[in-house]
Order: sequence, then structure tokens, then C-alpha cells
Amino acid sequence: EVHLVESGGGLVQAGGSLRLSCVASGFTFDDYAIAWFRQAPGKEREAVSCISNSRGSTDYADSVKGRFTISSDNAKNTVYLQMNSLQPEDTAVYYCNTRGTYWGQGTQVTVSS
Repeated sequence: EVHLVESGGGLVQAGGSLRLSCVASGFTFDDYAIAWFRQAPGKEREAVSCISNSRGSTDYADSVKGRFTISSDNAKNTVYLQMNSLQPEDTAVYYCNTRGTYWGQGTQVTVSS
């Protein structure tokens, strides 16, 4: 059974940083791409970043390019999202996803101004 567990969210002031983690289990970790999404109150869930199954390719939403970095540790079955220069508009619940089907429970990120 596929499981994705996010952690690392919290409350941070504008300009601060957080690192989110997504620990995966139940499948061969590097067989599938993994993506980060976020959903702010009253808004639709949006894609933030993804890393390819080979872990050699990454992509970012325009709104986070240059501020967020996705990476992985295959030995730990974990994908990270390093978030720097956080802004209040980054406030959302952040989810990881694989295969477009499996979601974690999410982790709350709140950025105060």
C-alpha cells in the first residue's frame, strides 16, 4: 500500500525558510516521479514542484522558481522541498503526490507578514 507522509511545516515570518519532507513507502521509490502541491484557503490545489523518477529532472511553478528547491534522498525514500524567502502568499497546506493518485495528509505552512 502506497503511503506518503509529509512533515516540516510550521509558522515562519516573511523572508524565512522551511524544509518540507515527504517520506514514501509501499512502492519502488525511484520508479515514479513525486510532486509537491499546495492548497491555500478558498483556492484550488496547485502544483508547486516535481522531481522525475530518475531524480535527474525537476520543475517548478513560476511563483516559486528561484526560491524553492526540490531534492531527494533515495536511501531514505524521501523527497524534500526547501523553501526560502517565504512570503505570506506561500501560506497553504502542502501535499506530496505520486502517480497523480496517491496523496499524503498534508503539512500546514503559514507565513506571517
